[in-house]
Amino acid sequence: MIGHLGLNVADLSAARSYYHEVLPLVGFEPFLDDPDQIAYRPAHGKPGTYLFLYPSTKPGDYSSERVGLQHLAFLVRARSDVDIVHQRVRALGSEVLTAPREFPEYPPPYYATFWVDPFGFKLEAVCHHDRD
Repeated sequence: MIGHLGLNVADLSAARSYYHEVLPLVGFEPFLDDPDQIAYRPAHGKPGTYLFLYPSTKPGDYSSERVGLQHLAFLVRARSDVDIVHQRVRALGSEVLTAPREFPEYPPPYYATFWVDPFGFKLEAVCHHDRD
């Protein structure tokens, strides 16, 4: 199991605002909030990977097309949760790459939405259940 992931962002304050809105919708809660890092953990004591965000120390843009991180996928419990995440990220002005839909090309059931956060990271909310 991966203990934690660390992502560098150009603006930690903007990341704090954005992720405080989005991550609770995909089952995370704040864990650490310092001037030089913020972190989230799986909510309600559930096991899983923590997500840390740090201010980048070198300028440059991120791209999911280059070597490195391609995207992060967050598992949610119900298809309606995918829809809620989609609505929130649209309201926050994120670029939506794929609106919520079934992906028959992936092992079923696979209902997901993909978007890009303010720092260029490609993110996904996915439900592997037929329930709502």
